[in-house]
Order: sequence, then structure tokens, then C-alpha cells
Amino acid sequence: MMNLSLILACLWAILANVLAMIPSRNNHWRRAAFLVVIGVPLLGYVTYQNGPWWGLAVLAAGMSVLRWPVIYLGRWMLRFVKVR
Repeated sequence: MMNLSLILACLWAILANVLAMIPSRNNHWRRAAFLVVIGVPLLGYVTYQNGPWWGLAVLAAGMSVLRWPVIYLGRWMLRFVKVR
């Protein structure tokens, strides 16, 4: 039987796809921030309830949906490391 955390993760993925289909004036950044705020505790819940492998799978799914915030975070981290 599927756990509640995995059901919530699937609902998060559906919500992310629906929000991506709606036009936006600010290139979906507010929606992405909302999804991150909801997704990080959900990722912890999935990992706690189902173990690290499921947590990594949900993390990969979330990163594929929110790829631009991840790309910008990686660029910022590289710039921060190179400067200092």
C-alpha cells in the first residue's frame, strides 16, 4: 500500500504541472517559490517515512520540475566559490 507521503508527493507533482500550464507575467518565479516552500518539508517527510532511496527519487523528480531555480542556485554557488 502506498504511504501518505508518496501520495502527497504525487499531488505536489500534479500541482506543479498545473501551475506551469497557467500563463504568468513573472516567468513563474512566485509559483516556483511556493512549490519549493511546500516541497522541501514534503521531501523530508517522504525520506523519513520511506527511506533515503525514495527521498532521492522524489528529489530528482522535484529538481526536474523546478530545473531553473536549481540551475541558478548552482551558478550562484560556483560564483561564490570562485570569488572566495
